[in-house]
Formats: sequence, C-alpha cells, structure tokens
Amino acid sequence: MIKNLIIALLVIVIGVFVFMLMQKSVPAEPIPVPLATSTATTTPAPVPLSVKVSVTFPKKDQLVQKKFTVIGKAPGNWFFEASAPVMVKDKDGSKIAQTTAQVSPPAGGDWMTTDLVDFTAAVNISSGYSGPATLVLLKDNPSGLPENDDSVEIPIIVQ
Repeated sequence: MIKNLIIALLVIVIGVFVFMLMQKSVPAEPIPVPLATSTATTTPAPVPLSVKVSVTFPKKDQLVQKKFTVIGKAPGNWFFEASAPVMVKDKDGSKIAQTTAQVSPPAGGDWMTTDLVDFTAAVNISSGYSGPATLVLLKDNPSGLPENDDSVEIPIIVQ
C-alpha cells in the first residue's frame, strides 16, 4: 500500500513538473507592432500669444496726439499683477515714452486667465517728437526668461 502511495505521489509530482515545463515553453502571443505609415505627423508650432492681442485704439498708421490712451484686449497671462509694459519708439528705435497697461473692468482683478482681458494704457510723449513711431505692447515677463517674451508692434504717427 505504501508502495502504491509513493508511486501515486511520484506520478503527481512528475505531472506537475511536466505541466510547468509546458507552460514555460508555450510562446506568448506576440504583441502586434503597428506598421509604419507614409503619412508623417507633425506637431503644430505653438501660436505666439501676440497673435491674440487686439488693439482697438490706435489702429495701424493712425495719427495720435502726444497724449493718448491705448485700448485693447490681450490674454490675461500677458499681465503680471494686472499690468504690462508699453512703450513708444521713434523712427530710429529710440524710446520716447514708457507707461504701463492696466487690466480694466470687467476683468478688473481677474487677470489670471488665458482668456482675453480688456486693458488701457495712458501714453504721454513728453519729447518734442512728431512723425512715424511704433507703439510696443510687451508681455510682462518677471522671470526674465527669453522664451516667455512676446510683444506686439503697431506703427503710428505722432502729431
């Protein structure tokens, strides 16, 4: 009887061993590899935020007084603490005025958004300059990192 029990246990152990060996030798189903296609996919280049800036006054090549107010809309992340730098350069590129654009109602204090917010900037050209100039709206960049810079330039004529 013990002999039969030993044979039965031996058959079971050999059976389990063979079963485990067979499981390891069965090749796993291959993972399908997508075929390369001739259509190349490209990631679109990021659109600079300056494309979204809209200035309602002054318009391109508009005649302005030495004191005028810039009115427009820009992405909220152009502003830091609800303000952004603005300057006017003469035809030679020299700065003839500098001021700050402020987010205006209805956005008011809600400038921390990527949505467009209204802004105004009071410009006062104190020099005696008159003629072609460039209004420059700058994205406020407290980090100083060049990749965060952006600007919009609008040609104007100072009277």
